[in-house]
Amino acid sequence: MLEAIRRAISFLRQKQVLHKLGVLISITVIAVACYVLYHMLRGIDANEVIDAIKRTEPRQIALAALFVAAGYFTLTFYDWFAVRAIGRGHIPYRVNALAAFTSYSIGHNVGASVFTGGAVRYRIYSAWGLNAIDVAKICFLAGLTFWLGNAAVLGLGIAYHPEAAASIDQLPVWLNRLAAFGIIMALIGYVFWVWVQPRSVGRGPWTVTLPGGPLTLLQIAIGIVDLGFCALAMYVLVPDEPNLGFVVVAVIFVSATLLGFASHSPGGLGVFDAAMLVGLWQMDREELLAGMLLFRVLYYIGPFVISVILLTLREIILGARSKRLRQLASGAGAEPTRHEAAVYVRERGDTGA
Repeated sequence: MLEAIRRAISFLRQKQVLHKLGVLISITVIAVACYVLYHMLRGIDANEVIDAIKRTEPRQIALAALFVAAGYFTLTFYDWFAVRAIGRGHIPYRVNALAAFTSYSIGHNVGASVFTGGAVRYRIYSAWGLNAIDVAKICFLAGLTFWLGNAAVLGLGIAYHPEAAASIDQLPVWLNRLAAFGIIMALIGYVFWVWVQPRSVGRGPWTVTLPGGPLTLLQIAIGIVDLGFCALAMYVLVPDEPNLGFVVVAVIFVSATLLGFASHSPGGLGVFDAAMLVGLWQMDREELLAGMLLFRVLYYIGPFVISVILLTLREIILGARSKRLRQLASGAGAEPTRHEAAVYVRERGDTGA
């Protein structure tokens, strides 16, 4: 059965069917989102949105910022886990944290996060001796942690409150609940599958050994905590009335986020917003838009600016140390000693902090 699936996937890749299907899905999602936004935003008063932002209490913004910071802190463990899963435990956590924070914050804003985030990770991890294959494995395992966490949150959340998903996909409540149980069963099946014996995916040097059962549960926990903090940040910023409860907002938020990823638009722009407006239709549109704009500033724009500053400072430091080493070699009339070169290599790694 597994071999048949592998052959089918290989055939689809050769014919570029998967790529074409992915592009078609992205275009479809964006087109539908534009149509929905056009109808949802008609009659919106921009001045009322601005007034709603001004009326937001500083306490709410501070609390949302705290949840966003906690979410990004949890997100750093995606890389920490992935790096150790491929046997590169010599890389310290501070480097994992920098790679995860900058790659995700830049990838979220630029779009096509698989490529942009991978490029940022490679720039950082290559200073510690990792090659492109190692970075690709890290991206795969970090992505796996993200999707496992999403599956757990959506499965449990929709099973508990299927009406939340029905407000977005417009499917019957019983069908959403059935799909939720299907997601949960698939998740349990995957955990059992990797628990009974070691599993690998890929071929040759691209082979990745999947984390076993206990480590997979850790992956799921990391993903759930990360998404939970992000959902809390949004929950704090949406209107208080009507009070739909955290679970409803969390399910709609995660669903909207996934639709944004499927579109590959920067920050899920347009798609995420349309899904939130449809899912939380009971709320005042101007106040909801105000909360969504504040969330974008806190979760997307702020971290993006910080990431650019951190990476720029890192490159400046690396360039200064490289210049200093060349001057040392030139002044001595010879190449730097092994000790000097080793110190420089170690310092290059330390700039990942």
